[in-house]
Parts: sequence; structure tokens; C-alpha cells
Amino acid sequence: MDLSLIIGWVAGLGLIVYGIGMDKLINFVDIPSVLITGGGTIAALIASFPLKTLAQIPKHIGIMVSTKRYNSAAVIDTLVDMAKTARKKGLLVLEEQASGIKDPFLKQSVMLIVDAMDAEKIREMLESEVSAMMDRHEQDVSIYDKGSGVAPGFGMIGTLVGLVNMLKSMDMSGNGANTLGADMSVALITTFYGCVMAHLFFAPMAKKLRIRNEEEVLYKQIIIEGVLSIQAGDNPKYLEEKLLSYLSQGQQGKIAKKNSVKEASGSDA
Repeated sequence: MDLSLIIGWVAGLGLIVYGIGMDKLINFVDIPSVLITGGGTIAALIASFPLKTLAQIPKHIGIMVSTKRYNSAAVIDTLVDMAKTARKKGLLVLEEQASGIKDPFLKQSVMLIVDAMDAEKIREMLESEVSAMMDRHEQDVSIYDKGSGVAPGFGMIGTLVGLVNMLKSMDMSGNGANTLGADMSVALITTFYGCVMAHLFFAPMAKKLRIRNEEEVLYKQIIIEGVLSIQAGDNPKYLEEKLLSYLSQGQQGKIAKKNSVKEASGSDA
């Protein structure tokens, strides 16, 4: 489980509370401000998105806190093994291997080359699927982008409400001074709430989903290039080097070290 999002939330709130001071924390608790900022933001999201889209929020949080779901290094090993098999026994043998693949995208990609479809058509089909996936993911991320945008806006609305009430209560009789502090607190605390919601919660959630999207896109790009190289009959060693170029230098170093240990153990045997 990737707890960085939750750790960030807890650390951020902890530092804010520490900066305020426990003895003064009660000054930052204001129910009208919560209703204006939090309630207004939720209402704006409900008005902006279909309910079936908003119902996916718990699923999104699960994705954010999950560990890396797409192991690019592992799929490269799988594709290299398939390339070796295809060079020895032909592409049709991969159909049997494909039946045991759990990843739907990898399974679909392998079956396309087994069916001897044109390489350009395969690329077009798979890249269109990836593009459609990215559009769906961007729609999910837009929920949190929207929240990040409207939360400070409702904080400003609360500020205006507080200022209007404060000015209305400033009459010549002097009785308005009794509500001056409460009105001013609403004016300031709503802006505080809006900024915290936008920059500590919504913006990091949007960024986290984008990172997960990039991981999945990279994974599927490796699969596309891998199966097309297998179809073209590329040398497995060349294929491995080609696919490893999609990974960072650190990942490439780890894989190279693991392969050298594997080769050394094989030669000892």
C-alpha cells in the first residue's frame, strides 16, 4: 500500500495545527464557515458531474493508496520470453500462452498478432484503446481539479458573506459590535478552509491519479511495442534492450543486475 497521500494529509494537518497552537485551535472551528466552504464545494461538484461519476470517488482513493499496479519490468520479461518462443516455434504457439494471461490488454495484444493482423492496424487499434483510457482517466481527474478550483472560490464567498454581515451590523446604536467578531471570523476562516481543501486535499489527489495514469500508459506502450516487435521477428535481445529504454536508468540498472545474477547462477549449474 502506498501511504504517501495519507501521510501527506496527516503531516499537513499536523503542521497546521501545530502552527495555530492547541490552545487557539478552537478559534478556527466555525460551523457556518464549514457549511459555506465544504458544503458549497460538494454542491458544486454534484452540479458539475453525473452521480455515477462521483460514485467512483471511493474507487479513486483506493487507486491512489494502492502500490504500483503495473509492473513494467515484469511485462518486459514476459514479452522477451514470448519473443524467444515465437522465434523457435512460430507465432501460433503464443495462442496457448495467451490463454493463461490475466492482463486483458496484454492478452488482447498477443491474440492480435497470433491472428496475423496487419501491424499498422494492430498499432492503431491498441493506441486508440490507450487514448480512450486516457480520456476516461482525465475525466476522473477533473473531479479533483474542479474541487481544487471551487474550494477557494467558496472560501471567498464566505469572506464576502462575513464582510457584508459585519458592515450591516455596524450601526450608530453600538449594538452591532456584539456580532462583529463572529462576522469577521466567518469572513476570514472560510478563506482558510478553502485554501486547505484545495492545496492539501484536492490538488494532491489529482496529481496522484495522474501519476497512476502515466504508469498505466507506459505499461501499455511497452506492450504495444513488444508485441509488434515479436510479430516482426525481432531478436529477443534487441527487443529487451528496446523495451528497457522506456524505463528509468535506475530501473534498467536493477534489471541488468538481476539478469547478470540469473546468468551467473545458470552457468554455475
